[in-house]
Amino acid sequence: MKVHLLKALHKPNKFDPYDWESLNPKPVIGVDEAGRGCLAGRVYAGAVILKSEQGIDQYTDSKLLSESRREKLFEHILSHHLVGIGFASVDEIDSINILKAALLAMKRAVESLGIGERGHVLIDGNQKIPNLIGYSQTTLVKGDLRAAPVAAASIIAKVSRDRYMSTLAAQYPQYDFNKHKGYSTAAHKQKIVEHGPCPEHRKTFSGVKEFISPQFELR
Repeated sequence: MKVHLLKALHKPNKFDPYDWESLNPKPVIGVDEAGRGCLAGRVYAGAVILKSEQGIDQYTDSKLLSESRREKLFEHILSHHLVGIGFASVDEIDSINILKAALLAMKRAVESLGIGERGHVLIDGNQKIPNLIGYSQTTLVKGDLRAAPVAAASIIAKVSRDRYMSTLAAQYPQYDFNKHKGYSTAAHKQKIVEHGPCPEHRKTFSGVKEFISPQFELR
């Protein structure tokens, strides 16, 4: 009984820190996405190869950081590590579905690193990236909390997408994209009710598709 109790007490938590440095072949490439659950805008992905240990203890899930802190870490990551950024458009999201579009954005982020077809891709979540030739892949649930390369990728994806949504706010000021970044907030949904969808809204998503009709043409 005591033996079984000791084993239970020492059973690793599935969200414990992950030994990403032991992955092979090198380099290890952390990958994460941002914007899957939004009603508007592209889905973005970041891919990061850590080049040093400087500051990596500060990297964590981008959602746990303030906007100002994310911005500072974004610049730090760009300065000290190798970074790739990819996205899939709203048309692609509506055409192939959001999961496939997010994985496509991840593939583009990895390929944009320009390192050739080599390395081990560590992906936040439980889905491997289709058609990513030449790379080993490992999925890691809550990877942005458990592995520094994935946390860094999370920050890159989130800030890249937020900056993009701020540019859309200037183009479509009636939706306040700079405030809610396209997420399904009550304020955003009310703007869709009032103004109808714009071309940057995801036409296959609930909360948008209901308002695509003759009286609410895409503006």
